[in-house]
Amino acid sequence: MHTNRFYIALLSGMLLTAPVSVAQRIDTTADQRSGVLVKTTFSPGWKRLGTLKPRPATAIKSSNWIIGCETLDRDLTDYEQYKTYLVPLGIRRLRMQAGWAKTEKVKGVYDWAWLDKIIDDAAARGLEPWLETGYGNPIYEGGGGINLSAGIPTSPEALRAWDKWVAALVDRYKTKVREWEVWNEPNFGDNEFNTPELVADLNIRTAEIIKRIQPTAKISGLAMGHIDLKYADTFFKTIHQQGKMNLFDNMTYHDYVYNPDSNYDRVADLRRVLDKYAPNVKLRQGENGSPSLGGPNRGAIGDYDWSELSQAKWNIRRMLGDLGHDIESSILGIIEMNYGKTSGPITRMNVKGIIQSDSLKRAVRPKMAYYAMQNVASVFDNELVRIKNLHDTHNINATVSADEIKYNKGTDRSLSVYGYAHKTTQKQVFTIWMDEAIPTNTNQPKNINFTLLNARFDQPVYVDLLTGAVYEIPDDQILKKGRNLTFKNLPVYDSPVLIADKSLLTF
Repeated sequence: MHTNRFYIALLSGMLLTAPVSVAQRIDTTADQRSGVLVKTTFSPGWKRLGTLKPRPATAIKSSNWIIGCETLDRDLTDYEQYKTYLVPLGIRRLRMQAGWAKTEKVKGVYDWAWLDKIIDDAAARGLEPWLETGYGNPIYEGGGGINLSAGIPTSPEALRAWDKWVAALVDRYKTKVREWEVWNEPNFGDNEFNTPELVADLNIRTAEIIKRIQPTAKISGLAMGHIDLKYADTFFKTIHQQGKMNLFDNMTYHDYVYNPDSNYDRVADLRRVLDKYAPNVKLRQGENGSPSLGGPNRGAIGDYDWSELSQAKWNIRRMLGDLGHDIESSILGIIEMNYGKTSGPITRMNVKGIIQSDSLKRAVRPKMAYYAMQNVASVFDNELVRIKNLHDTHNINATVSADEIKYNKGTDRSLSVYGYAHKTTQKQVFTIWMDEAIPTNTNQPKNINFTLLNARFDQPVYVDLLTGAVYEIPDDQILKKGRNLTFKNLPVYDSPVLIADKSLLTF
């Protein structure tokens, strides 16, 4: 039996050795964008009703997702190459860096042309940039660096120039940018120069400038590169002691882990630290994603035999795991990032992008993860509300209250299970996947008996989110007892599947 990796390697090699003049269009054929890159060996063996229909970002009022459009400030990607892929993905918000050093190459002279082109285009497409101030600017002594591990501005001259640039930046884009972030991963590599106190001071002075010019702006602080509770505590405490926590709507973290479901205890620890100082400030997962190819010097979590299949599983598990914890979620990134000529910790192509690019930064084709993320975005928007009163039970005949839902997963294996209800119809959708391990490069389902107590379905159907395939669940595999439903021999694997009321899907 051939695996996805064989087809991926074959097609990737053909595309990369041939002249590339036009990027591959998004495959929209009815049979799940039927190119080899989106076929898998997984099937429940049931009647297929159709394929989820992607929804453009402009048709979605709001959702939990942000797509990373990072590194434009360092010319590691080219916005022109991927801009037409953004709206079809179904995610409205875009994370970007504003690039002080790229804008101010001569002291006191700003060249906004490169950023105007990007922000104006994104806004014209109905998209919403989340713009990060940074990195530093070496034309000023003590102005900080421009790479991932860079120091923040520290000298009086550099900080005055920073203040002036931030003010000009916000004033220029305040009608098109509503969300801001202050710096990226100040604690990267556990460096000793970006102390939490200094970074907190930079966050405060930057946020105050933003709020003075744009009082309704939403601001994210911290942007921690990995969860360091001691660093976070000092950072939060410094801001709290100055009475400035009211400036911030979010504190963000980037915690790359091989198993996307393995760090929620750590996130809960971070939440408890933040609660000591600002219980009303949200945590946002500000940057996360998986490579589609393993190897050293490609960035975080590269030391694994990744494929486009395991990347797609990782990304949608991260999206839905964050959704299940009420955490807004930003996925890195829209396209592969060409770090080949940089001197920082990443020196090869960063293959976390969901669009393949070539050595000239040209878009080649959407990867499997692009289509899988389209599927998630097409189902989960602000019309669905997470069911918070959802509990596991070992008793399939348990008593439940009217506002409570229980489930029995029929196995001792670890599964992630989250439930959602449409805020008008109250019809439900449940996400289920095996969460014990790093996503694999093969598909090995396990059949379980899955019971829902107090279910609300008119017609439950089964969805494989990886491919978007929608299947009819055979009547003889559904046992009904009042509002309790048992789905017999339900296939689950290490990628999310749905039991959803048919009315909640477009396919």
